[in-house]
Amino acid sequence: MALSNSSSGHSRLRWLVVAIPYLWLIVLFLAPFLIVVKISLSATAIAMPPYTPLLDFTNGLAALWGQLQEFSFANYVLLTDDALYWKSYLSSVQIALISTFLILLIGYPIAYGMARSRKEWRTTLLMLVILPFWTSFLIRVYSWIGILKPEGLLNQLLLSVGIISEPLNILPSTLAVYIGIVYSYLPFMILPLYATLEKLDETLLEAAADLGCPPIQAFWKITFPLSLPGVVAGCFLVFIPAVGEFVIPDLLGGSDTLMIGRTLWAEFNSNRDWPVSAAVAVVLLAILVVPIMLFQNAQKKASE
Repeated sequence: MALSNSSSGHSRLRWLVVAIPYLWLIVLFLAPFLIVVKISLSATAIAMPPYTPLLDFTNGLAALWGQLQEFSFANYVLLTDDALYWKSYLSSVQIALISTFLILLIGYPIAYGMARSRKEWRTTLLMLVILPFWTSFLIRVYSWIGILKPEGLLNQLLLSVGIISEPLNILPSTLAVYIGIVYSYLPFMILPLYATLEKLDETLLEAAADLGCPPIQAFWKITFPLSLPGVVAGCFLVFIPAVGEFVIPDLLGGSDTLMIGRTLWAEFNSNRDWPVSAAVAVVLLAILVVPIMLFQNAQKKASE
């Protein structure tokens, strides 16, 4: 009897442990997402909040069915009709892809150097990569304004050494956005790459060297293939947040820099068109579902 009660208690505890993450997802992700979807199907109204009310359950199912019939996909149709939105989506994906590629080019040698450095140095080097996270993201992006503006530190340095004769007009521009994204998201590429490269079995490289394989060839045939899980994880960790980036294009980008996060903010805050901004957010999430699922599969394979 005591054994049966103990088994029942363990079963309830197991179900409780399993249920906690699902409750977390329902409360903090699914419920807010459904509210955003509902707002995207509503109509704009001169009120606060500026859209037709949420579902009202007090008047019975008949009234509820009538409210459901008032839902409209007009806001989603607007996203396809207005060139501003699909250009913003395409521009965001393009900027995120190019930024991810640049960050990979910069981050891989850094992670490789950290993984091949002496063991007593690795903790210090890792701390140097993490150190920028101790400062607010907003302050770090603001600091680039002081560096890139015409009278900023970069132009002063280039003028003092004679590389340029006139200040460069980098700010605001799409180039400044690339610089900001590469700087801000570089640690997200370095950390998973370092974790993968640090676990690399060096005896494979020693065996390749003993068999006469040149170091560069050994890198492309052994090191790089084995580091692909870190490359994939780093690329997704950079690409996914970069697509919806708002702060960097707003502070460093010019009027020609179109990114969907900036467009969404303008619809939400300036135009106060919450239904359209909600539709923009839902479509953005739908675009990111594919890379998120690919990232989860990559993580699952890496753990196996």
